[in-house]
Parts: sequence; structure tokens; C-alpha cells
Amino acid sequence: MPSCCAGSIFGVGPLLTRPWGWVCVPGGGELGHLDFLQVLCQDEITRRETVAFQRRLQRAKFEQQVTLEEFDFAASSKLPAAQIRDLGALRWLHAGESVILFGPVGVGKTHIAQALGHLAVRQGAHVRFAKTSRILADLAGGHADRTWEKRIRELVRPDVLILDDFAMRQLSAAQADDLYELVSERQGRSLIITSNRAPSDWYPLFPNPVVAESLLDRLINTSHQVIMNGPSYRPNKRPKNPTNKPDKSIT
Repeated sequence: MPSCCAGSIFGVGPLLTRPWGWVCVPGGGELGHLDFLQVLCQDEITRRETVAFQRRLQRAKFEQQVTLEEFDFAASSKLPAAQIRDLGALRWLHAGESVILFGPVGVGKTHIAQALGHLAVRQGAHVRFAKTSRILADLAGGHADRTWEKRIRELVRPDVLILDDFAMRQLSAAQADDLYELVSERQGRSLIITSNRAPSDWYPLFPNPVVAESLLDRLINTSHQVIMNGPSYRPNKRPKNPTNKPDKSIT
């Protein structure tokens, strides 16, 4: 069978453009037809998995592509390293549970949130990262142009939705209602939330106590809460250039 026909049948056309030398056999022998086909198909599966991974990574819209392996847990002895590493097993994702990371500014909450999201992407999950303020602005725009239903469906669809900088400021009634709808529609799907405030301090930010109680009780009681304390993690991430010396002429 001509190679062009084989590529059409098995959907492995991109492989057939490679040099034949990419298949190596110990001892300089040749592969049999079935062995060659098996290698060919396995290579195509790997290629497709890589393409799919890159596509999921692009759709996640991370600010930075960071991993748990890169995080410096030694930066602060107050960080719950064992708890965070346990979250890296992603059991919470498979159970449809959520994660809340809270603590002062700069301790690495956004890094950990994106790193957990990156792990989920590597396992085949669809993830979306966004600042909470941007999500609320996007939904507000949906009310204005009558695309709210479409926009909220896009936020409900991912397996993991990361809401960064949650509960930064007082919410309007419309924003509180949008958050309520979002969390309700995502029932059984995971959220990762980062916040500078403890969950117990979120309630006063909602203008309607009934909405606050209903939303936050549902969210908090199905979440793994991680208290992140310690000095700012950001100085550890600044570029270092030991060859640069201060200019003595500057006073």
C-alpha cells in the first residue's frame, strides 16, 4: 500500500513527512510491519496528546505558567507545605470539591492556584483562570448586551474555574447576584479561590445577607481551606544579577 494511502486511512499523515531514520532498532535490524505500525500509532497518539495539552493550556489563560515543583516552600516555615502538596494529588478535583487559598498579600496564593490548575490541565482537565473583578465586569457586560446566558455558560463549562483576588471590595447587588448564579450553576464543579481575606470576613461584603449566607455557606462547606501566612514570596521571584554593582555616583 502506498504510504500516502496509509496516512489517509490511519490519520497519521504528519508522521509520514518525517525522515525514515526516526525509527531506530537495536542492532541495526528492521521493524516488521506490525511493529512498525504500532510504533507509528503510538507516536501519533503522543503527538495528539501534546497538541491537546497545549490547546488546554492556552485556553486556561494563566497569567504565568507555574508549577508546584517551582514553588519555594522553604521561603516560609509558616506555609502549610504538606497540605498544599496533598492538594497536588487532585483528589478534590475528582470529587468536585473546591480550594480556598487565603492570607496576606504576596505569600504565593496566585502561584499555588495556577500551579494546581496546571496540574489539572496535565491530567486532561479544562481550566480557566481570571481575576474575579474581570469575571464580574464580563457578566455585567452580558446584562448590557443580552449575552449574559452565553457568558455564564462559558464560565460554567471548565472543570476548574480559578477566581483570583476574590472578595477584594464591597459588592453591588448585581455583582452578588451574578456570583450566586455562577457558584450555583457550577455545583459539583471545582473552584479555586484566592483571597486576602478569611472566608469569615466575606459576609459583610454582600449587600443582601440572605444571598451571602446561601452562596458562602454552599461554597465554604465544600472547600479545602488553606491558610497561607508568612513574609512576601515576591522578593524571591525578582530577577537576580549578582554582576551588577550599585553605582557609587548615585547618592
